[in-house]
Amino acid sequence: MTQAPLTKKKSCDPVLPAQGFALVAVDLDGTLLRSNKSLSRRAADAISQATEHGVQVVLASARPPRGVHAIYRRLGLKTFQVNYNGALIHDPHRGRHVFHQPLNADLARRIARLARRIDAECLVSLEILDKWYTDRVDHELTVETSKFSDPDFIGPLEAFFTVPVTKLMLLAPPPKIEKLRVQVKRRFGSQVAVLLSDAHVIQIVHRQVDKAVAVKWIADADDIPASRVLAIGDAPNDVGMLRWAGLGVAVANAWPAAMKAADVTVSSNDDDGVAEAIEKYVLS
Repeated sequence: MTQAPLTKKKSCDPVLPAQGFALVAVDLDGTLLRSNKSLSRRAADAISQATEHGVQVVLASARPPRGVHAIYRRLGLKTFQVNYNGALIHDPHRGRHVFHQPLNADLARRIARLARRIDAECLVSLEILDKWYTDRVDHELTVETSKFSDPDFIGPLEAFFTVPVTKLMLLAPPPKIEKLRVQVKRRFGSQVAVLLSDAHVIQIVHRQVDKAVAVKWIADADDIPASRVLAIGDAPNDVGMLRWAGLGVAVANAWPAAMKAADVTVSSNDDDGVAEAIEKYVLS
C-alpha cells in the first residue's frame, strides 16, 4: 500500500461527480454514533438505502475489529472495514485481515519507555491485530472498546514487545496528555504517525498509516476514483480522508482541524449529520 495524496484543492462550492458517489467512508465515534454511542434509525436507514443503490459504505474507525463488529452487523454491511486508523483493513464478512501495517516492536518499546519516563502513571496499551495487551487497567481512563471488553492479557509490557504492534496507545488525563504528545512527536515524529481522537488518548501507528490511505486502497480495488468517494468525520484522525475524498464532510461537532479539512459541514452527530449527508449527496 502506498501513501495516498492527503491534500486537495478546496472549493466553497464543491462539484459533485456526474456519476454519483460510489463509496462512502464513515467514521464512527463522534460522527456516525451519537454522543451516547447509539446508532439512530435515520442513519441506519440512510446507509441501508445507499447500499441498496450499489454504494459501498465503509466504516473507518480508530477502533479494533471487535469494537466495530456489532455496528457492522446491524448495518448489514459486506464491505471491508478500516480499523486502527488504517493500520488494519479487515474483512468481517469473510473473517480475515486483508492488510496490516504495524509498528516495529522495538520502536514501540522505546516510545512506551519514553512515555513512562515522562509520566509514570501513563497507561500504555498495545493492540496487536485484534488483541489487547497492557500491564494495568484504570477505569477512569478508557477508550470505547475497553468499556465493553477486557484486555486479552495483562502483564509486564516487555513481554509483549516481541512482535510488531498494530497500534500503541498512551492514556493520561488531558492536562498531561499534551506533554506526552509533544515529547513523542519531538523524539519519534519522523518514524510514526501520532493521532488524536479523544482528549485523553494518543494513538501511535506506523508513519504511513492514515484513514485516507486505507480508504484509497479499498477504492482502488474496485477502480473507484477519489472524485466518487464521500468521507464523513469529526476528529484530527479523519483529516487525511476528508482532504483526499472527492467530498469531505464534517459534522457540526467536529474538531477545528476536521472542519478546516472538509468541503462542507452538516448537522452534528446527535442531529443525524451522517444521514443528512447521505440523503443530500448520495440519495438525492
